Amino acid sequence: MIKRISKILIANRGEIACRVMQTSKEMGLSTVAVFSEADQDAMHVEMADEAVCIGPAAAAESYLVQQKIIEAARKTGAEAIHPGYGFLSENPDFAELCKANDIIFIGPSAESMNAMALKGTAKQLMIDAGVPVVPGYHGEAQDDETLYKAALDIGFPVLIKAVAGGGGKGMRAVESEKDLVEAIIAARSEGEKSFGNGKLLIEKLIQKPRHIELQVFGDCYGNAVHLMERDCSIQRRHQKVIEEAPAPGMTDNLRKEMGDAAVNAAKAVNYTGAGTVEFIVDVANGLEDAPFYFMEMNTRLQVEHPVTEMITGVDLVEWQIRVAQGEMLPMTQEAIVDGSYGHSIEVRLYAEDPANNFLPAIGTLEKFETVESDYARERVETGVRSGDEISIHYDPMIAKLVVLGDDRLQAIQSMQKLLKKTLLAGTRTNRDFLARLMHDENFIAANLDTGFLNGKTESLCDDPEPSAEDYAIAGLIHYALATNAPKENDPFAVLDGFRMNSKAQYTVLFKDASVLISEGETETTVTCLNKTYTAHRIDIGESEARLQLDGYQQEVKYSATDDAVMLAMPTYSHQLSLYKPDFETDAFTGGDGAVVSPMPGKILDIRSVAGDVVKAGDTILIMEAMKMEQSLTAPIDGIIENIYVNVQDQVPENTVLFDIQAQPEEE
Repeated sequence: MIKRISKILIANRGEIACRVMQTSKEMGLSTVAVFSEADQDAMHVEMADEAVCIGPAAAAESYLVQQKIIEAARKTGAEAIHPGYGFLSENPDFAELCKANDIIFIGPSAESMNAMALKGTAKQLMIDAGVPVVPGYHGEAQDDETLYKAALDIGFPVLIKAVAGGGGKGMRAVESEKDLVEAIIAARSEGEKSFGNGKLLIEKLIQKPRHIELQVFGDCYGNAVHLMERDCSIQRRHQKVIEEAPAPGMTDNLRKEMGDAAVNAAKAVNYTGAGTVEFIVDVANGLEDAPFYFMEMNTRLQVEHPVTEMITGVDLVEWQIRVAQGEMLPMTQEAIVDGSYGHSIEVRLYAEDPANNFLPAIGTLEKFETVESDYARERVETGVRSGDEISIHYDPMIAKLVVLGDDRLQAIQSMQKLLKKTLLAGTRTNRDFLARLMHDENFIAANLDTGFLNGKTESLCDDPEPSAEDYAIAGLIHYALATNAPKENDPFAVLDGFRMNSKAQYTVLFKDASVLISEGETETTVTCLNKTYTAHRIDIGESEARLQLDGYQQEVKYSATDDAVMLAMPTYSHQLSLYKPDFETDAFTGGDGAVVSPMPGKILDIRSVAGDVVKAGDTILIMEAMKMEQSLTAPIDGIIENIYVNVQDQVPENTVLFDIQAQPEEE
């Protein structure tokens, strides 16, 4: 029986809440957001038709409080709740609570969740359903002696896993017998602390595995299909870094075998809605005809679902809503496979510090700019914008960048370009790490397994020092902006506005380098760190610059403030801080009493004349530099001997402005 939904409450935050709202609105449905006190100005709250505050910032007091979510739904008249992923999405008690309150839970039944929640139970279900599982032990006896013997019988290396575990917690790889007891104790302890369950299972460790998962979908009429596979082998500490679909090198025969197994897994637990069946594939002898084994089933929509949507053209959130209100699956298995097209890649953009063990980097996301062209081929799925806070209370994901190409190589090239055009400032991110990964030769060649990043992380996290060319580009950008040049104009029109006689010069001072821009009658040169470049063209947009240095044209995403110029280059980014002089000290050379300009600027006002007796700190003249007015003061008590400049003069760096003679001490 179909029960139409008109209003949906999204029991989540961030990009997934925004994603669900997007589809809901396209379907003509009203949306309700819930939010914590920390999220009152969040993007998902702004997108929703209605919003309800559910408590303090801590998730345990807001997003995880089931009764508050139910009360918000009842208060707003929402007939259905979409849990997103994380938080309450795989909580069978919450699914039951929704049912008890006559609210549609957009997800599988509590029974299906419970069946797949414990790895040992799920493994036996899969064996009964004919789904391949990794050889191992998942019995009830959990004493050390039984587990020890099971590991010896399986043969090393083995993998010890907490049955309730996930995300790498409660998991230990054991290479030899001498490490076995310690690993059992540690995995059991982690399982108890993290999941309240210390029960373990032991499996044969696949030494060259690929993580390939299949998106499955079931309806309440017993139908189930898969929507192709995703390869999630690029991982760091069992956490996915890059996801792509289809799996590189996948054969039609292997896809059918794995697809049939995934559908059988879903049917074994009477699954409804969106789910993911994860397999470990032994690629020691290549992917063709490789053995594969059931790993686990995620009973929710996955973070990486967009790559499946890209290659199939299916809106999985729309399918979730339609199935939840009682409709049949919209497509057959044959139509899904035959209609799939191209190759899609997703990267997860996080506020984290790769150079500091990928620790979360909280703070204000001062700048977040990227380019989104055609939603069918390029997506930026996010729940934050420039100026938002990255909070300690939640996952530090900034966005998911997703592309579709005609083939894998084109998809990689599209992602390279998208990352290049993504600019972030205010907090550390993994943008450069991802950009370098997209240029890695082994990744491009699809030499994939879950150990891909082993030994590579340090080089992928190694930020290069700014080069002379980087400073030259930043200097040109700063110059064009400082001269209030027309946007998207010819560079020579920009420079002509500041020509003095037959030639214009401008110096940009960064903290660690200076850039001299000189325009002669026939060419413009840029000099920095003992290198000189010829600038043939510079077009400046609001956040992108197109430059030609020494005949090489490039486009650069940038952000400029009074304090710095930030560049987003293909495999790295730099925030180049501008030099901010202390005019009271930097302007005084000492000794001979000459006071010089610490940087190029314009004389706005002169407050003294030669012969004036002045005290230390008295303002002698006012200079405009770096778009700011600065007072140059007398550094000592004394007499002004000479003033060498006039009002409106443009002065270069290190120009002598005035002399001061120290006041003789009274006898």
